Amino acid sequence: MRFLLINHVENARQSLRSNRTRSSLTMLGVAIGVATIVIILALSAGASKVVGDQVDALGGNIAVIRPGSSSQNEKLTNLTNIKSEPQFSASSLTEYDLGIVRSIAHVEQAAPIMIIGSVIKANDVSVKDSVVLATTPEFASISNLALSDGQFLDANVNPNTAVIGMQLSINAFGTEQSIGKVLTVRDQKFTVIGVLRQMNNPINYNQVDFDNAAIINTSSAKNLGQATPQIQQIDIRSDSVANLSQAIIDINKALLISHKSENDFSVLSGDEISQPTSQLFFAIAGATTAVAAISLLVGGIGIMNIMLVNVAERTREIGIRKALGANNSDIASQFIIESLAIGLGGGVAGYLLGYVAAFTISHFLTFDPVITWQIAATALFISLVMGTIFGIYPAVRAARKDPIDSLREYN
Repeated sequence: MRFLLINHVENARQSLRSNRTRSSLTMLGVAIGVATIVIILALSAGASKVVGDQVDALGGNIAVIRPGSSSQNEKLTNLTNIKSEPQFSASSLTEYDLGIVRSIAHVEQAAPIMIIGSVIKANDVSVKDSVVLATTPEFASISNLALSDGQFLDANVNPNTAVIGMQLSINAFGTEQSIGKVLTVRDQKFTVIGVLRQMNNPINYNQVDFDNAAIINTSSAKNLGQATPQIQQIDIRSDSVANLSQAIIDINKALLISHKSENDFSVLSGDEISQPTSQLFFAIAGATTAVAAISLLVGGIGIMNIMLVNVAERTREIGIRKALGANNSDIASQFIIESLAIGLGGGVAGYLLGYVAAFTISHFLTFDPVITWQIAATALFISLVMGTIFGIYPAVRAARKDPIDSLREYN
């Protein structure tokens, strides 16, 4: 049996070498599909690692509450699923929920995140790509925001004040030193009292690009037409890592009671926080996954096509082997192994090509792709499955050939 397997492998190698161009083009079709999958997995893992490292750096006692049920958030682990919830529906989190969370045992701090859709103006110039975030003074401590100049929001200062990101300071006022300058949000003037330290990393568990953000008090947000604040997230810090799990359990129980047993929120911690939640990310991931699926299908059809050609070209060889005692399973195994070799070759090439492309793309991003054995195993599994599935029909067709009719072939 071992000798027969070695013989099949040697025959497959000789067959592929005798048709190098044809075999290489077939492997290329497989490689493109595998490479696309590798790019998606490597970059998404890189983005998750960035956020995960941020959460770990904060001490590991951070949790967040987001609108949406846990079943909806489970989709975040599957890159082929694009969230279908209405994007303009009201958030299920309220200021009342924030008060409940703050009253829970072992919750040391809690701060809301409200994203206000508005254009920031300064010196009669509208600043593009900026965001207005309303929160409370505890937010700086929970998220470990560092200041380059000035101070953060405080209950003792004028509510019409703002802390802005370094890049927003440069874009709005042409300088990093913008303390005391005034910006306008929905015709409401805010005096800058603090400038955040440059981060150069818009990826974080708060889903906010702080370099281009203006942070104001939630009380000020109500004066901007936000009488009923829409809280997109509540950040929580427990008094210790050991007590975080119990705090999450108590928060879930209290909010379920408050929401009348409606599970329309999710309390996330650890790796759950680091999962990408951007709708844009899911749209891109879904589109590229669809492209990868099409590429894999085309590559699989290419494998089947070349194997059918091989069967036709080697009909007489099949007849000779059967005449010498080979049975149907021996013939089928020979062609299955050849098909697996094509799939495996394309998978290895696709894995390497995918990482080259991922690292190239990362030059335009703020994070690097991650190399893991799981991604390598996924690429190997996909290539072997393709080689098997699309090689079965040609192998069966070869095995069923009549030895007498096959010996009459002279090609």
